[in-house]
Parts: sequence; structure tokens; C-alpha cells
Amino acid sequence: MELLSGADMIARFLKDEGVEYIYGYPGGAALHIYDALFRQDDVKHILVRHEQAATHMADGYARASGKPGVVLVTSGPGATNAVTGIATAYMDSIPMVVLCGQVASHLIGEDAFQETDIVGVTRPIVKHSFSVRHPSEIPTILKKAFYLASTGRPGPVVVDIPKDMTAPTERYEYVYPKKVKLRSYSPVTRGHAGQIKKAVDMMLKARRPVIFAGGGVISGRASEALTDLAKRLNLPVITSLMGLGAYPQNDRQSLGWPGMHGSYEANMAMHHSDLVFGIGVRFDDRVTNNVSKFCPTAKIIHVDIDPSSISKSVQADVPIVGAADNVLNEMLGLLSSRESVNQDALEAWWQQIEGWRSERAGKLYEPATPGEPLKPQQVVEAVHKITHGDAFVVTDVGQHQMFAGQYYKFNKPNRWISSSGLGTMGFGFPAANGIKLNYPDDDVVLFTGEGSFQMMMQELSTCKQFNIPVKIINLNNASLGMVRQWQDLNYKSRHAHSYMESLPDFEKLIEAYGFKAMTVRTLEELEPALEEAFRLKDELVFLDIHVDPREHVYPMQVPLGAMRDMLLSKTERT
Repeated sequence: MELLSGADMIARFLKDEGVEYIYGYPGGAALHIYDALFRQDDVKHILVRHEQAATHMADGYARASGKPGVVLVTSGPGATNAVTGIATAYMDSIPMVVLCGQVASHLIGEDAFQETDIVGVTRPIVKHSFSVRHPSEIPTILKKAFYLASTGRPGPVVVDIPKDMTAPTERYEYVYPKKVKLRSYSPVTRGHAGQIKKAVDMMLKARRPVIFAGGGVISGRASEALTDLAKRLNLPVITSLMGLGAYPQNDRQSLGWPGMHGSYEANMAMHHSDLVFGIGVRFDDRVTNNVSKFCPTAKIIHVDIDPSSISKSVQADVPIVGAADNVLNEMLGLLSSRESVNQDALEAWWQQIEGWRSERAGKLYEPATPGEPLKPQQVVEAVHKITHGDAFVVTDVGQHQMFAGQYYKFNKPNRWISSSGLGTMGFGFPAANGIKLNYPDDDVVLFTGEGSFQMMMQELSTCKQFNIPVKIINLNNASLGMVRQWQDLNYKSRHAHSYMESLPDFEKLIEAYGFKAMTVRTLEELEPALEEAFRLKDELVFLDIHVDPREHVYPMQVPLGAMRDMLLSKTERT
């Protein structure tokens, strides 16, 4: 029998669970746990400079690996600083376990120093939460937390740990629980056979079908099955922003992503389709625009592991609750002995889609010529070229996020890392750090803007301490670009507080931390700077790339319109 304190149980459990990195920031209520981590070498702790960064680092790792990221913070402000990162993970269904120190159990409810009811605070933005009531419960609670975070629809789980639960003087038997069962939680994996057969019949008979695949395909490790199905039936594939890479974008059948800033052909195809096969998607407002005008001639098949997501915003004609990989593989099994699709109708549908493609070919943006301000789209395309389209691409939130999603083409899942549901500025830099730590041999590129970067730039210190050589592409337009774009379009260019005045000299700022920085202002400087940055494999490099501040992101859906209602440029609309 092995007797361990609550704190030592936590450290041992993380090792037994296979956790390599935990991201956090110490404080009084968590110090017993920190002391336990100090006395072992298996689980490495990464000291961030702000607790929000810890959650984003864990989140980035989870998006890249599919495994839960782990966070450790102290009580009160330590826990509340983590709230934005918890909400970010919740909105995008990212597995995460957040360990929060808490004041001693006899002080809970007494407004003790640094006391906050973090379970209550985070209740709307977690999948589940636990509060430890006795040290002997710790292994079981942690196993439940990891199980809940990573099964079904993934999400963050908070574990609140009063300080007296980790006291070094109290020891209890430790056994690593290999299995866990929760009576009230049994996520469905297999879809309803009758509904799956009905969906296959509809796909075979449809005249204008599209596949709409989302982040659930990636988290469900179903990209291969999705590709097989699309190829077998020769169907056009549209992915959500979260689903980028679920289907290879260099393939002819890929139409890009739909919605607010989605591609022209994706929006047109979805609007005019007669069948939308949605799998692992939420049909959120950034995709649908005005729900009453959404895909007016289409029947909807909706597959999701979370029953509450089905028909939440768009009514499903064929709802299927199940895991993406299982449902797709059952569909493939049915297709092996079935007749083919409606070939004549499908051929005409592809001709229509190719027509939409050709309408926009060469009109996506006006490239800068030598001497003109750089266009952000050119920068993204140049980064794609130098990384051979194979980097982990992390973004913050704003215009640069949309440009990166539009112009960096993804052929693999788990390579596009971006806060989509919550839209969290400051997410990108720590998320990129979390990925680079765990994938040291891969290129990890952050596309950010001067607004987002300044929200988490203190993590340069974390990079220095732990030698994290990410590549940072700062698309500097001296403004909050997306806010400014909306002000141009809807507020007669009244730029209320969207200019970023008093910007730092980024070269000097980065060099103060001991890293290399370069400023790029012209097309002639761009390629040499990128070549040098990526040649320095083991160094963090910051490229401050000044881009045309007047550039807008297009297409852009017209508010309250249908999917086909888009602004295509400053002077052109559908």
C-alpha cells in the first residue's frame, strides 16, 4: 500500500495519466501542489506570466494533439484570470482540465483572503466541475475529470481543491484508477441505424448536395472517413472555420469555408443546395447569417455527438446523434452495396460550382506591386509557400485571422489553431507556445496583429525561460482592423478608438527579451525576411510586417441576409 498526501496524489496521477506538461502560476492555496511537483521530474511545469496564458497554452496543445491540456492556478484572482481561457475552450469544445487551488475548506463561505466560488463563476462555461471534499477522493475525481473532458463532446472541466485537501501531513492510500464510470454520463457513440440509412438514401437521390464538416470531425478523428465518403460519392465539401483541414483544401472537391467571411463558392453552393449533410458542426450564426433565409431549398442531415446541438439553430430533417467516425464508417458500409449517386444531376451541379469558382478567380484581392503597401493576403501566401503548407498555424482574432484562414490552405487536421466561438484576442501567442513545446520539430507560426499581441506579450518572458522558438507574423495595420472595417462599412468611417496609437517599437521590444525581430515594409523585403526567420529553427523570431491599413476582408456577408448575400469588394456585391 502506498500512502501519499493529496498534493503528491495529484503529481503522481498526472504522471500515471501520461501528462507531460502542466501550465500554471503559483499562489498560496496551490503551494502544496507546487511543492509536490517540485519533488518529482516526470511532469514538467511551465510557468506562464498570466493565468489566462496558461489556459491558452493548454488549449493550443489540446487542439493540436486531441488530448486534454492541464492547467494549475491558485484561488481567487488566479482562478478568475483563467476564466477567459476556460470560456474559449468551452465554446470550441476543447478538452481541458483546470486545477484550481481554493482556501481551506473550513474558510469557504467566510470571504477569506483570495476566496472566490470558482465552481459557481465557471458553471456556465464548463462541461463539469468538481470540488474535493476529502483527499482520498483525488485520484477518482481527477480520473473523472479527464474522462469527462475528452469523451462525448469535449470541453473544460474545473477541479476546485481546498488547501487542506493537499496538506503534506495527511496521507492516504493511492491507487491509479484505470477505469471510471459515471452513472449519469454515457455519451452516445453509434448513431441510429435507421436514421443513417435514411441519410444515405437522401444523399444518393439529391441533385445538389453538399457536405458541411466541422470541428467535430477533427476532434472525432474522422477526417479519413470523411474524405473516403466525399471521394466515393464525388460530393463538394465545405468545412467550418473550426473544421479547416478536416478535408484536404488542395483537393478539387474542397470549396473552402462558409459564412461571414467564407468563400464565394462555399456560400453560393450552400445557399443553392438541396441537401446539406452537416457533421460535427453547430450551424452557428457566423455560418447561417439570417436563419430564416438559410439554405431555403435544402433538407438538413445533422450528425453530432451532442444531442443538444442538433436543431438548436437550424431544424434538422434527419437528426443523428453519434460520433462522427462511427456514423461515417456505417455510411461507407451501406454504400459499398448500393447504387451510385444521381450522376447527371451531380455533373450539372459541379458545372454550376465551377462557374462560381471561375467568377471569382483572379479577383480575390489586388496584390501590391513593388513600392506599394503590402497586402496581408500576400504575406499569408508567402508564409504558406515557405512552410510548404505544413505548419501549425495559430492565429489571434481579427482581420489577420480571416486572412490566414482564407489564404493558408490546410490539408491535414489539427493544423489550424484559432479561437472561433469566443473570438479571444490574446489567444494566439500562448497557444502557439503550448504547441511548440509539444511539437518541437514542427514549424509553429503565429499570425497576430498589434492589438492581439499586446494582450499577451508578457509571454515573451515564458518563451525566454523555456526556449520556445515560435515564429510570429505581426500583420501591423496600426489599428483594430476588423473593428475599423465595420466602422468603414456601417459607421461612415467614424473610427472610434480603433486606431492603435502609441505603438511600441516592436523590434526594440522583442530584442529587450533577447530575441530576433525584423521590420518588413515592402514586397522586396518580405521573402528574404521569411527565409531568414525560418532558417533560424531554434530561435523565436518576430516579423513586424506593415500592411495596407485600408484593406478589408472579403467576401463579407450582408448582415441579416441569406448566405448568397455578400459584399465582394468595397464597390461590388452579389
